[in-house]
Amino acid sequence: MPKLKPGDRAPAFSLMDQHGKMVKLSDFEGKKLLLYFYPKADTPGCTKQACNVRDHRQDLTTLGVAAVGISPDSPEKQLKFDQKYGLGFPLLSDEDHEVASAYGVWAEKTRFGKTQMGITRSSFLVDEGGRILRAWYGIKPDQTAPEAEKALGGGQE
Repeated sequence: MPKLKPGDRAPAFSLMDQHGKMVKLSDFEGKKLLLYFYPKADTPGCTKQACNVRDHRQDLTTLGVAAVGISPDSPEKQLKFDQKYGLGFPLLSDEDHEVASAYGVWAEKTRFGKTQMGITRSSFLVDEGGRILRAWYGIKPDQTAPEAEKALGGGQE
């Protein structure tokens, strides 16, 4: 799947969150959405990323942006992750990697000399009409929220 770019339509999704509720892209119609993908709940980089989004939620809300995280983890594992760190925003389960593939973040990765498929840590800013405003492939965990804020004119340069 080619990488998404500004102006592209955000691929639709319908995934279960950590509370067993179905969450769809269309639920966010009329508001901006920071959608980020992470490899595995409760690992160091993913915890740093989720806590970064949690810690910036007030600023994001002020800018009119909702936040959603997606990983291949089960809803049960997402719930434990949410409860352990008090995240307080939807964490969606993409166990079959269908949504990650549609966003171009399910890719071959090499780690410790071993090649396997996995999530490329990435984030997307989606506008009120469901189009990609910005896409960050391979984003650093602590830059997810700040980059979104900066793109909307609300962050530090």
